[in-house]
Amino acid sequence: MSQQLEDGDLAAALERQRMTPFQIAAVAICTVLNAIDGFDVLAISFAAPMLAEEWALPPRGLGILFSSGLAGMTAGSLLIAPLADRIGRRWMTLASLLGVTLGMFLSAAAQDAVQLALTRVLTGLGIGAMLPSLTTVVAEYSSTRRRELSISVWATGYPIGATLGGIGAVFVVDSFGWRGIFVLGGLLSLAMIPIVIWRLPESLAFLATRRPRGALERINLLLRRVGRQEIDQIPEPPAAQARTRARDVVRGRLGAHSAALWSAFFCVMMSFYFVLSWTPKLLVDAGLRAEQGISGGVLLNLGGIAGALGVGLLASRARPFLTVALTMVAGAVSVALFGLLAHWLALAMTLALVVGYVTFGSVVGLYSIMPSVYPTEVRNTGAGLSVGVGRIGAIVSPFVAGVVLERGWSGSSTYVLFALPLLAAGAVTFLMERMRSSVPARQGVSP
Repeated sequence: MSQQLEDGDLAAALERQRMTPFQIAAVAICTVLNAIDGFDVLAISFAAPMLAEEWALPPRGLGILFSSGLAGMTAGSLLIAPLADRIGRRWMTLASLLGVTLGMFLSAAAQDAVQLALTRVLTGLGIGAMLPSLTTVVAEYSSTRRRELSISVWATGYPIGATLGGIGAVFVVDSFGWRGIFVLGGLLSLAMIPIVIWRLPESLAFLATRRPRGALERINLLLRRVGRQEIDQIPEPPAAQARTRARDVVRGRLGAHSAALWSAFFCVMMSFYFVLSWTPKLLVDAGLRAEQGISGGVLLNLGGIAGALGVGLLASRARPFLTVALTMVAGAVSVALFGLLAHWLALAMTLALVVGYVTFGSVVGLYSIMPSVYPTEVRNTGAGLSVGVGRIGAIVSPFVAGVVLERGWSGSSTYVLFALPLLAAGAVTFLMERMRSSVPARQGVSP
């Protein structure tokens, strides 16, 4: 092992051994953070039926509220998340968590739709900046054998958080109204700050490549915690190994993969956030009570838990790009059927589980293949840009849905419309599998 470290392959200290309790704890912390983010993102959906009644909001007004948090997430992913390649994943996670906590508490105090939209933007900035760092930490602290599974477990945090949060929201709403939903999210985020300070590790690859002050001591501390031999000096990368720069993400073959990955993220997020944002409200419009509408959203997320794990396991055992592409096609079919059969409420609630499985599975699938596209030096930049472009689709879809619904479209027709982007994403992901065998491993894509 010492020879591997001396040759500059610090990553091998983690990738080629069984995962230690320290590594498992790192993945667990990221999973809990993702669960809290899942609840924080969907808090506005759980509150939507009550907000619409209290503030007399039309569908377009609700669409703006749905999109405001997603707009913040987009800006966080595109503008803030790449800074983690300079300041570190751990510090970015902590700063983002502070922003999320503040945004949730301010949302609870909002007095009108404009104030709530602004506080949702702040919450979204924190979530968008945090998610790429969490993905990177999970990928880098997982063994090669368990990486896809670890990312899948991390991704299940999102639907688990949304599910438990939705269940909690049902009880909170009865006692405290819609504001209690945001207070609950703020308290959960606040509770994680000391845990992140105490236990979330910095990326070994970041410390070795960026070499901040005290990097050697921090590397040796991490190596001791994973039971590996310490080093006397930070190894130099092999002379023949050219360093990948941020601009390479949009150049050459890596740029072609970026374009394909970003397109897939854009399309999947369009369908995904339409389903998550509008399903509780549209179920209420179909005749259910507000609590039952929230329950429909909970069923989506329950299916999502199974989808996140199921697709992740399949991707780790089969051809990951093809597995993800087929999941997206299945997602398009199920979303369309959900819309067409929505007037049979019992059947629609059952289908919600299937829709949750394939739509969450599609998103998790993209997260699981993303680390294989980008090398360490630009992984957070590539991940942040990928998720950021996806968030643009997430912003567009709830607002567009509000516009078409206000113009008289039925809920069924709107679901069919938003099934189409999943078909496009499946085609692009299949194309990526055909492309990847021709991209050199150094550029970040392993054939």
